[in-house]
Amino acid sequence: MTSQFGPPIDLADLPNFRQEQAGPRRSVFVGRVSTKDNQNPATSLPRQVLLASDRLMPGEDFTAYFWDVESGMLPPELRGLGSQEMYDALDVPIPRDGGLQDLVERAEQMGVTHVLAERSDRVARAMLTSLTVEHELERIGVEVVYANEPVGGTKSGQLRSRRYGQVDAEIFRATLMEMSMGGQFQHAINGWNHGYPPYPYVAKIDENAPVREKGGRFGVARPKKKLARHPDPRRFDAARELCRLRREEHLKTADIIAILSAEPDRYPIESRWTHSRVDSLIANPKLTGFQVYNRKAARTGRKGFSRLNPISEWVWSPSIMHEPVISVEEWKEAQEVTAALKGGPEGGPLSRIRIAARHLGLTVSVIERNESHTLYRIGNRKMVLPTPIPDMLVQHVIDEMECAA
Repeated sequence: MTSQFGPPIDLADLPNFRQEQAGPRRSVFVGRVSTKDNQNPATSLPRQVLLASDRLMPGEDFTAYFWDVESGMLPPELRGLGSQEMYDALDVPIPRDGGLQDLVERAEQMGVTHVLAERSDRVARAMLTSLTVEHELERIGVEVVYANEPVGGTKSGQLRSRRYGQVDAEIFRATLMEMSMGGQFQHAINGWNHGYPPYPYVAKIDENAPVREKGGRFGVARPKKKLARHPDPRRFDAARELCRLRREEHLKTADIIAILSAEPDRYPIESRWTHSRVDSLIANPKLTGFQVYNRKAARTGRKGFSRLNPISEWVWSPSIMHEPVISVEEWKEAQEVTAALKGGPEGGPLSRIRIAARHLGLTVSVIERNESHTLYRIGNRKMVLPTPIPDMLVQHVIDEMECAA
């Protein structure tokens, strides 16, 4: 920045009057489109390039183009996971040298001096993400420039404008999430299915669901579907049997697979029964006839993997929406047996105690706990047990419950 308060005489001929740039200016473009279906990358990205290019110096061109077709709610490490074939098929008339994460990783070795974008939410809608990217780039001497910010004025004024824009983007992100999740919750409450139908079901269009006759901004809405019994009745019987084997006989997954595979005509399956198929079916609450949503968080940082959400965060329909394979009580019992079979540090022994208590008509609840012990209420009795519960104490607790009953 040139000082407003100059020297009394002309000193422009001195060698250090102006700081010389170490190298030529190298500007790159960064952009983003949320989805390839609800937006057109072939028109949106060139428009972003055009607006960002207003901040290029006369005669300057972008030396590289980094853009993604991803939600702006994702951190950089989850961006650009789409295949190159997908990006090629978009027919975007500008080159792609990588995504946001590639830019952060390669900016220094490429000698990038400036990163230009249409506005801050093209980097990310989450303020923390955009700030992190700016910090990483500025740390190596790269200036981030947004075309929608005013030119000139004070640094504090420019910063205020930028932060206000990032706050607006984050608020917009939160609003979108609230509206989207609210719509998905209502979708489940109405009994409409998300994702692939479980093994004993098929998804059929709900003829009574409201239909939007005219296509909106995002085109014609997909029809609402509810679960219905699979045409092959053996599937219902197979699902009921594998749940019974876990719930009543406490069989491990490998033993259940052996039983199902021994009678393929009775328990049909495409390809073969696997651990993931059996375990996921036993764990699926949709077998109870209720529609359930928000069981998994798809974005975990590991491609192809999803994280299970706590049961407290699941959304259940208020009543049974399709024909149940098992009751809710049977499903719950199967989950307790599964936890016991896994034998975690506390979950295994405690689950065995809970199962025995339930058979005696008792309930087990936690009153309070500290680092070493937990106070439980079992029926009308209180009992202090170590945390975790040693296996050798489990049978002793069960025997005491049976004697008291």
